[in-house]
Amino acid sequence: MEFSNINNAIPPADEAAAAACRQRWDAVAKPLKSLGKLEDALIKVAALTGSADIALSPRVLLVVCADNGVVREGVAQSDESVTRKVAQSLHRHTSPVCCMADVAHCRVLPVDVGMAMPVENVRDLRVRAGTGDIARGPAMTREDAEAAIEAGIRLSEEQAAHGVKLLAAGEMGIGNTTTSAAVACALLGLSPEAAAGRGAGLSDRGLARKRAVLKMALAQNRPDARDPLDVLAKVGGLDLAALCGVYLGAAMSRVPVLLDGFISAVAALLAVRLCPRAAGAMLASHLSTEPAAAAVLKALSLSPLLCAGMHLGEGTGAVAAMPLLDMALSVYQAASSFAQIGMAPYTPQEGALCTRS
Repeated sequence: MEFSNINNAIPPADEAAAAACRQRWDAVAKPLKSLGKLEDALIKVAALTGSADIALSPRVLLVVCADNGVVREGVAQSDESVTRKVAQSLHRHTSPVCCMADVAHCRVLPVDVGMAMPVENVRDLRVRAGTGDIARGPAMTREDAEAAIEAGIRLSEEQAAHGVKLLAAGEMGIGNTTTSAAVACALLGLSPEAAAGRGAGLSDRGLARKRAVLKMALAQNRPDARDPLDVLAKVGGLDLAALCGVYLGAAMSRVPVLLDGFISAVAALLAVRLCPRAAGAMLASHLSTEPAAAAVLKALSLSPLLCAGMHLGEGTGAVAAMPLLDMALSVYQAASSFAQIGMAPYTPQEGALCTRS
């Protein structure tokens, strides 16, 4: 897989469309830039899509499901059977994110990219039945990692071909906060103490074990931060690889994609390290409570819309941000302009605190 070719296939930001969107925002009868990050998000969408006429529907949440061999090291409360049970719940449309997605008018598509046991009627893009135990050896081969990335690219491209205007990225896989922390350590030079969180609710003893396992994994595999694919294959997971592909496919298809929490942000960092132009498609939904979440978003130069103390996964944070974007779009499309209400527009003032990024 030639990532330089993929990067070159991602269109650059359309500055004229971004400027037109910014001009339309500044014509709305309100203080300049007063909707802050919500305005920034739509400007970024315009730059990505090449048009100031923005649509955010229809929309789809892609939930990639995979298992991680590192669970054998006692880094999670649950075992691989829970991944399968949640995937079944996603298919039955009864999981937490499905309830939230109904409110956000978002379709949910669970996809098996590497669960230990398949689930009937869940989209099957399995690369292999789970990964290896990263404390004892590599998670997978480079070829496996590339195959999972290709699966994610295909998912995004399919949705774009069906007219989807907004994608969201979610995941399900017991043990994936450990693999994500390992990737964050390798790419950002973080210590296991700084990167490892409690995941789904580890005790103090469990957290200490998780940190020890991370040290073992990094020492055993020696991932090369200069080679993101090496990091992914050695200490990552199939879910991370597929999410990485989702971001690349979204960027190539000029479809904005909402990140979820820590895990999906780590996958986004992999995507940007492989193909820097992919960053233009990404919107950060929320700040996870996982310790390294802020560092990963900072490395991506992304600022989250929400800070709600969430750490559920499944794409819940991404879906939670959708109504905010809908409200911003409603103002952008339908609010009165200064001209319509007969008011002189605001003008930028020296020293104003609210500046647009």
